[in-house]
Amino acid sequence: MADPRFYENKGPFTLAAICARAGVNVPDGARADAAIADVASLSGAGPQHLSFLSGAGSLKQFAQSKAGFCFVPRADAARAEPKGTTVVPVDSVQHAFAEIAALFYPDHMHAAWPQTSAIDPSARIGDDVVLAPGVVIGANAEIGDHVRIAPNAVIGRGVTIGRNCQIGANVTITHCYIGDDVSILPGAQIGQPGFGFASDKRGHKKIPQLGRVIVQDRVEIGSCTTVDRGALGDTVIGEGTKIDNLVQIGHNNRLGRHNMIVGQVGISGSCELGDFVVLGGQVGFADHVRVGDGARFAARSGVAPGEYAGGQDWGGAPAVPARQWMRQVAAIALLAKRRKKSDD
Repeated sequence: MADPRFYENKGPFTLAAICARAGVNVPDGARADAAIADVASLSGAGPQHLSFLSGAGSLKQFAQSKAGFCFVPRADAARAEPKGTTVVPVDSVQHAFAEIAALFYPDHMHAAWPQTSAIDPSARIGDDVVLAPGVVIGANAEIGDHVRIAPNAVIGRGVTIGRNCQIGANVTITHCYIGDDVSILPGAQIGQPGFGFASDKRGHKKIPQLGRVIVQDRVEIGSCTTVDRGALGDTVIGEGTKIDNLVQIGHNNRLGRHNMIVGQVGISGSCELGDFVVLGGQVGFADHVRVGDGARFAARSGVAPGEYAGGQDWGGAPAVPARQWMRQVAAIALLAKRRKKSDD
């Protein structure tokens, strides 16, 4: 479910209207006039919500879900659905969900700035706050005590910023809750929509990104770093984590406490990092990676989907345990040396 501080829900809609927008028939035996209040993830949905099943990895959540309605691939429609769930078979779950999410939230891509002053009258500003020239603060935003916001920073509608924070010049923060003692360096972009599309031969349709970013206490985010908001859930940056310049944190990622993320790292969507994880420069993560506490990745490692044990070092592309990676590098060097000798 989308946070009403940031998104305006145009629902409810009937099941008939939902099916018409998705281009499918109302399922046999279902009430066409049944009201659907919102879209939600499988784990967060209730009887009044529409959710979606995509991929075998979601089947366990599907079995336990309390969703009243669910888009399901036609190939999986025969599977036993959770009790009380109306299954709606569709050819493409991603396309169907994109259509319906946009129906509920047609303004999901648009920043609402109806205010005529730089600081909206409904914004709440704490004590001893310094706002430099050009700062814009949206409706119902909350700024804690002793915050410093540098020139031309933009704080979006509903954003909350804790105490003793430093917000650099030209920073944009939307759809976000920020804790205490957080530093965000110039040019960072927090809470922009994640890179999610439903693709087919007709092109690429944007999937609405209806989640948030949660930045916990004592986090530092470097210059020109981007942290995308979640698709339905949250992107979370754990307490005490330090992020260098020019880093990309994709949607739905969950970073643990006291991570160290070095420059030019890219983390795709829906990854989970434990506590005290270290990523060297230019490490690249595919989506759906799971990393245990205390793992360290050498610079320029390529991390494929899967689970990586904590408390050890990893390196290479694809990443393997560091000792194995060093043996691989040594073996390649030896082969090159032998080839050179044979050519001579």
